[in-house]
Amino acid sequence: MTKPVTAYDAIILGAGGAGLMCAAIAGQRGKNILVIDHAAEPGKKILISGGGRCNFTNIHTAPDRFLSENRHFAKSALSRYTATDFVDLVNRHNIAWHEKTLGQLFCDGSAKQIVAMLLAECPENHVKLSLGMPISDVSHADGEYCVTCGDRTAKASSLVIATGGPSIPKMGATGFAYELGRKFGLKIVEPRPALVPLTLGGEETLFRSLSGVSAPVIASCGKTAFREAALFTHKGLSGPAILQISSYWQHGLPVTVNFLPDRAIGWLVDLKRAQPRMQLKKAIAECLPARLSETLIDRIALTGDLGNLADRKLEDAARRLADWRFMPNGTEGFAKAEVTAGGISTAGLSSKNMEARQMPGLYAIGEAVDVTGWLGGYNFQWAWASGYAAAQAL
Repeated sequence: MTKPVTAYDAIILGAGGAGLMCAAIAGQRGKNILVIDHAAEPGKKILISGGGRCNFTNIHTAPDRFLSENRHFAKSALSRYTATDFVDLVNRHNIAWHEKTLGQLFCDGSAKQIVAMLLAECPENHVKLSLGMPISDVSHADGEYCVTCGDRTAKASSLVIATGGPSIPKMGATGFAYELGRKFGLKIVEPRPALVPLTLGGEETLFRSLSGVSAPVIASCGKTAFREAALFTHKGLSGPAILQISSYWQHGLPVTVNFLPDRAIGWLVDLKRAQPRMQLKKAIAECLPARLSETLIDRIALTGDLGNLADRKLEDAARRLADWRFMPNGTEGFAKAEVTAGGISTAGLSSKNMEARQMPGLYAIGEAVDVTGWLGGYNFQWAWASGYAAAQAL
């Protein structure tokens, strides 16, 4: 018996941020859209983001805050659907929000409001959601894409890959997007965990004893630096500054931490002139959390009254605190990564509408693509912008 086949204008694989945005815009343009997801509910990553309040965009969004093999690729989509555009949408749905640090926007209430808003934007007569439906086959023939879920088959002239990357596998995240990409001839940039805690080994394991201690720092790797908080964990380093720099870190590279970003190299010498009887230990302890200052002082191996210590040694100590080098031995992997770097190569996609150059009707959007934003709402803005760009072409 032949299985019934239902026809649509486009099939979107993935009911996350990018997939729902794409479905909403395409549906509003009068297209008949089917959204398929193996999860039982839509927007699962949206729901857990921002501590349940969803850091839905960043007002400082700019192309230079995204990583990709082609650093220019994101410009087109980001310019045509901006953070202001999404804020306007949030305001139209009367969702209260607030700005935290560094341009990060969060719901006052719950991330559920963002998911509900996206679903409300999907016209019922044009967008159908098929949830809890694992995909058994995806094929292409005669200009049509066929997707089979169990005993159901759907076909469309357009297929959108919006299934994200493998970060946070406990939520069902997989590398399915890459399997599909390869099947249809798209190249894949090696996926790796991004916005992820770093692990320490060897002699640096002693810093694990500081688990739970945090401090404002400047973390840098190569020419890239971020000024935010760093947090010591039982495995190594985390906190916003470290998560940010992790996206730029590669095995074998050091991560440099400036524990005293507001102090000049000569600050201890100046303090020596003013308070020669002050102990070096006390001087540093006044600037940093107690457990952290004790550990750093032990490693510096310099003690005594400031007045009894040579200026050169004090400057060396200050320089060490401003340029403390850690050599991570790895990351906590996709299980703890907020996003995935790498993915479907932008070389095979149109920057204007996210369509595959050699495969008409095939699109890739959101985290599935080799475009990764900074921490703080940038990756959601890429989801909205890339989903919008593809929807204009469906």
